[in-house]
Amino acid sequence: MIDFRYPFVFLAYGLLLGLMIYKRLKSAAKVAESSRWGDEKVRKRLFSRVDFKWLKRKSLFQWWGVVLLIFAATGPQIGTSLQEVERRGVDILVALDVSSSMEAEDVKPSRLEKAKFEIGRLISQLQGDRIGLVVFAGSSHLYLPLTGDYGAAQLFVNAVDSEMIRTQGTAMSDALKTALGAFPEEDQKHRVLIIMSDGEDHEGAAIDVARELEAQGVVIHSVGVGTAAGSLIPIFDDQGRRTDYKKDRSGKLVTSILNDAMLREIATAGGGISVRFDGRSGSMDDVMNVVQAMEKKTLKTHEYSQFEDRYELFLACAFFLFAADFFMPTRRKGEEEWRGRFV
Repeated sequence: MIDFRYPFVFLAYGLLLGLMIYKRLKSAAKVAESSRWGDEKVRKRLFSRVDFKWLKRKSLFQWWGVVLLIFAATGPQIGTSLQEVERRGVDILVALDVSSSMEAEDVKPSRLEKAKFEIGRLISQLQGDRIGLVVFAGSSHLYLPLTGDYGAAQLFVNAVDSEMIRTQGTAMSDALKTALGAFPEEDQKHRVLIIMSDGEDHEGAAIDVARELEAQGVVIHSVGVGTAAGSLIPIFDDQGRRTDYKKDRSGKLVTSILNDAMLREIATAGGGISVRFDGRSGSMDDVMNVVQAMEKKTLKTHEYSQFEDRYELFLACAFFLFAADFFMPTRRKGEEEWRGRFV
């Protein structure tokens, strides 16, 4: 395997090719001009001290030296070093509510965007832990399996929106069951579930399911997103412009409020803590402190090939060619004796 730090330097080969073509044309013009310097004997006498074979070799050394110099400048990296890596941490699943009520704007810019921001902060603080994501509304599904690739996890979080699940509602108990199935079965501890929602539970069985998960070694923390006063639920068009607010069947505007009591009960049943984002205070720091204090397990131990810089090898070869060109003689050892033009 080979990689390059500065692949754009390869563009210099285009300039080098243009220079070679130019030199070839100039060389052909010089040969044509020298043919007019008298007959063959005169030209042979004029260049009797020059060894043209060595001149060609010097030219080749120069060109190849430049080729290797450009290649060294690209920063070639070759995977030749094997390194053992051991990662220790816990498995963290975030169950994120993506129902339409999460578009409420009592927490700016919206409940869902605030939740996504805090998940991003959580990811940036992870060190060795694996993270996954479950999204839920009227149903739930595993959106991101447990992974240690934090860059990919952040991309998945950024792509979350309230249109992901068409079935509206808040099936919180279903989300808890989906999360349990996403954890590895062989481990009965080192497992954390963080449920982020405004607390609406249209099924009413979330607390019982939380107790079941706690009995199987899953610690559940809850994060309430919203305020007790609540907010209207905006409706957007395809261009993302607000067109109206959600109404019930009788035509009255629907106000979504934070069900903080429900979320606290879930956290208590799951052996965890509960925090709240109300637009003025609250963050994931308290949850993260509890997670970092947990006992860690070895999540992954493997060997992988690490790229190492190898530009110095090509630089040394280029230096050798330039040095050889510098010391390479172009004068003939023996010199023919001039005996006159007509002899």
